[in-house]
Order: sequence, then C-alpha cells, then structure tokens
Amino acid sequence: MRNKYAVIIICIVALVIIEKENNIISRVSDKLTLRRTPQTEPPVPYNASNALVVMDDNSSYPEDMYAENGIQAGRKHILLMATTRTGSSFVGEFFNQQGGNMFYLFEPLWHVERMLSIGSSGTNASTSVWVYRDVLQHLFLCNFSMLERFISPPPRDHVTPVLFRRESSKALCEEQVCSPVVKVVFERYHCKTRRCGPLNLTLASEVCLGKQHRVIKTVRVRQLDTLHSLVEDPRLDIKLIQLVRDPRAILASRMVAFASKYQNWKSWAANGDVPIEEEEVKRLEGNCNNIRISAELGLSQPKWLKNRYMLVRYEDIARYPMQKAAEMYNFTGIPMTTQARGWILKNTHASTEASGVYSTQKNSSEQVEKWRLSIPFKLAQVVQKVCGPTMKLFGYRFIDSEQTLLNRSFSLLEEKLFI
Repeated sequence: MRNKYAVIIICIVALVIIEKENNIISRVSDKLTLRRTPQTEPPVPYNASNALVVMDDNSSYPEDMYAENGIQAGRKHILLMATTRTGSSFVGEFFNQQGGNMFYLFEPLWHVERMLSIGSSGTNASTSVWVYRDVLQHLFLCNFSMLERFISPPPRDHVTPVLFRRESSKALCEEQVCSPVVKVVFERYHCKTRRCGPLNLTLASEVCLGKQHRVIKTVRVRQLDTLHSLVEDPRLDIKLIQLVRDPRAILASRMVAFASKYQNWKSWAANGDVPIEEEEVKRLEGNCNNIRISAELGLSQPKWLKNRYMLVRYEDIARYPMQKAAEMYNFTGIPMTTQARGWILKNTHASTEASGVYSTQKNSSEQVEKWRLSIPFKLAQVVQKVCGPTMKLFGYRFIDSEQTLLNRSFSLLEEKLFI
C-alpha cells in the first residue's frame, strides 16, 4: 500500500515540475519574440530525403527580403576559403574590421558539417560539397533559412542562442540585431561588445541586406570546381580568395591546437618510422592534393574564374600584412578603410601574451617560421614526401637535415608572385 501511495506522489511531483518547465519556456519565448519575427513553423532539420527540397526552400523569409534581381552597383561578395591552422581567422578580421558597410560571417558551414557528420544515415563527401555551395548561395543573398535547417537545436521563430562563433562577426552584434537578454538562456558564443540575447536571424537578414559588401570565411570548402555555379550566379559578384600555408607548419600547428587528435603523430615521432600507408597520413596527402588542385584551377584562370580568383600565402601576409591586405582589398574592389588599417597595424604587432593558439592578434614577423622549433624533423620529412607537389607549387623549400630545419636564417620560403 505504501508503495502505491509513493508512486502516486512521485507522479504528482513530476507533473508539477513539467508544468513549471513549460511556464519557463513560455516566458523565454515571449522575451525572444519581443523583436519582430515572422510566425512560421520551426525549420525542418536536414536529412537526405528532404535535401533537394531544402536547397530550393526560401519560405521561412519574406520574398522581398532575399530577392535580388541583379547585382547592386558596387556590391561585392567575397569567399575566403582555407583549411584549419592557415591563419584564416586572422585574415578574416581584415574584412570584419572594415566598418559599417561590411557583413562578415565566420564559419557558418560549421553547423552544416556537424549535422551531416552526425546524421543517422550519414552523408558522403560528394553530397556535402553541393550542400555547402547552396548554403553559401543563400547566405550571400542574406537568406538564413537554409542554414536554419542545420542548426541544432532548431531555431524557434528564427531565434537561436547557438550560432557558431556569433561574436566573431561585428555585424551580428550591432545594436539593430541585439535582442533582449534572456537570463535563463545560455549563449556560448555571445557578443563581447554589448550584452545581447539570442540571435534573431530575421533581424540578421535585414542587417545583411543593408550592408554594401558581404564576406564569408570558411575552412570547409576544399574543392574550387564545386563553386562554378555559385560564381556564375547573376545576382552575385563573387570573388574567391584562397589562403594557403606551408603544410609542415599546418601539421605543427594542429599538433598543438588539436593535441588529442594527433597523438599518433606524436607517437610516430617518438617511437619509430611513420607508416606512410596509415589512414591519417593518407588524409594529409588527400588534403594537400585538394588544395593544390584547387589552386592550379584558380591560377589557370578559366573563363568562369577570370579576375575572380586570388591565391595568398599566409607567410606573405605575416611578413607584409599591410601590403597584402591592400592587395586583397584591391582585388575585391572594396575600399580599405582607416578602421581596417588601424586594426591591422595594431594586431600585427601584438605582444607574446596576446598571440595564443586561437588569437587573431599576431606579432606577424615572429610567427612566420616559429613552427620550425616544434615539429620533429621526421614528421617534416613525411609531409615533404606526401605533399611535395603542393609545396613546390606554392614555393616552399624542402629541408634535408634537422640542422637546416632549426636554422631560421635559412628561409624555407621562395619569393613567388601568383597572378
């Protein structure tokens, strides 16, 4: 009998708790929708069966919000494509700091990659590249509806507290996008410049449409040829900047930044020869090949890429930041502002304390070949073996001894002009 009453009491308590949680959710929702948002059904999460529908679906946003029949005079759309640990966050700031005419997005494809990798049925690489392309197209048109399909948990009334690295976009933290703070909602990537609540993507679209230029930084587009139709979209004036870095430096940097994922490399360096046929080595080789093939395509300047592709080495930016920034701005056709110049000057002469693993502040001249002191010679040799053609194309000199590796008076960088 006692057990029976105990069960009844537990059920009553559970119902009370659920009711309280529903009240909290209701209050949170009321606060989040203080700013105008269209009242539509929550976005449908991505899966393989609705992929084709998602790619053409703009119903979450008013038609006049994203429709652009032609290119607005002077408007530019810039895609900064790179791989991890190439200095892309640092270079992206060159544009993020441009001022009031710039709408900059930091790694929006992070959500897409994450959703595709954890999907129940999985999605192969050949499918993901086209999804990336279509999400980029939507974003360049200031339409967040397709991206919403990949954000988890799904935005409610186009409001989300989980947009990846929101704080890395100045435009997403402007007053016009700053909704009321909701105390019971945790936002990991919250704005640093002002206190804002979860991001209202409808307001973000409005701000985007009001900007003259749009720049997206991504390390998730690895094949330039997949962007052909995006570049030829008559509504966009696309310019592509491919950022590259010495593959030996990339490996050295990743072994520090992603230490847990590179334990095998550390073991190989300490205990014996590196197995060239190992999956991780093959992956490195594949990445190098993708970068090289994309660069070869871009440098060959086919008709669809004529005057729309630029290759930049991180090492050149680190040595001559203001000059290379000016060249990139000149290539894009976007005026370089005093604000951008000031940021570059200040943040390329940063103190040692400010130059952390993920910092966008770098004492650039000191960073160029700092990696040579941390990578074992054995691993440098492996990179040279599997990434040799890529290194030759970009002008990175080979080393044949540990003494040469550690001798920083011997430059590993050929002076090379990419046209």
